[in-house]
Amino acid sequence: MKYKIPFSGRAHSFTKEEQDTVIEVMQKANPLTQGVYQESFQKKFCNFMDVDYAFALNNATSALELCAQLCQFNLGDEVIIPSHTYTASAYPFLKKGAKIIWSDIDLETRVVTAKTIESCITSKTKAIVVVHLYGYCADMPKIMQLAKRHNLLVIEDSAQAIGAKIKGKMAGTFGDFGVFSFHSHKNITTLGEGGMLIVKDEKIASIVPLLRHHGHCDFSYDRKNYWLPAMGNLDFPELYGNKLWPNNFCLGEVECALGEKLLERVELINADKRKRALQFIDELKEFTELEFHRVDSTRHNYHLLVARFIDKKRDTFIEKMSKKGVQCVVQYYPLNRYDFYRKAGYGDAKCPSADNFYDNMVSFPFSHIMDNQTFEDMIDITKTVLSELA
Repeated sequence: MKYKIPFSGRAHSFTKEEQDTVIEVMQKANPLTQGVYQESFQKKFCNFMDVDYAFALNNATSALELCAQLCQFNLGDEVIIPSHTYTASAYPFLKKGAKIIWSDIDLETRVVTAKTIESCITSKTKAIVVVHLYGYCADMPKIMQLAKRHNLLVIEDSAQAIGAKIKGKMAGTFGDFGVFSFHSHKNITTLGEGGMLIVKDEKIASIVPLLRHHGHCDFSYDRKNYWLPAMGNLDFPELYGNKLWPNNFCLGEVECALGEKLLERVELINADKRKRALQFIDELKEFTELEFHRVDSTRHNYHLLVARFIDKKRDTFIEKMSKKGVQCVVQYYPLNRYDFYRKAGYGDAKCPSADNFYDNMVSFPFSHIMDNQTFEDMIDITKTVLSELA
């Protein structure tokens, strides 16, 4: 079926300057990875986030893979992860030997809290994954206090939350690791895929480039002939005595250059989406059966626009919206309910709020490229369908 307002499609438009940047890099970049545009993008991202170390990667999942490697899990170590999130937040940690403990979410904010996490902590807990889902920054000050008390590593999955802040500090800058996505439908994109990893520890920062790019490094001695024994050395990165295997998680120079340009207007994009989200929420306030999370501050960048039905009419609503040309969807099936995780032995979870929200949630089409008329049409159709349901 072809929808008048599809959920997915083109999510971004690009300025003439941004388009020219891509063309310029196509003509001038040498080499096509690991070059000056990568270095410039990383530096600008550090400045934007007010951090010391950031590394461009081919996507956010690769950043999570590196986080899982760098946690150095031992047999029996546990990691706490929200059940209500995308699968990439979880499986990298399974691959590195951690045991997942599913955390519930807060029903109003749709993210984990210090309270929902604390109930999952055991003597075997080594790390916490905090997902700033939908673009809303979880209460990191309280979560970091909890993590400090229990000496736990904290990974912030900020894939959807670039530019979101709490108490003036950016999501992704509180924990030991911060992960960001530039996928095609995030608030900024590097042409389909892309990611960034923030690390706090200087020693860890020194080995991330080796982990990212095949273990390539310089030889430890001066060579008489630059071509012998080879272009460069390979080595196993070591962290506190433990050897780590390298990967190929590089992001191309074209993508890095575009990402750097888009950082110049990410806060404007966030503000535009927040303004629209609040307009949508406020225009539907008379329909009390639909519960939104309304946040009029930079704590939410409204990457997505979601709501919860409190009268069990979600599926009927989506069906009626679909017939009128608006493709709403349901997102983030609790991970413990997927066959993949059940077969892996992770089918049990005590996450009633996550189940409640998923079973009654609806996600509306909400790209930055949506024009004003289409947005107004979606509001009108939504009001019509809700009136019919009433």
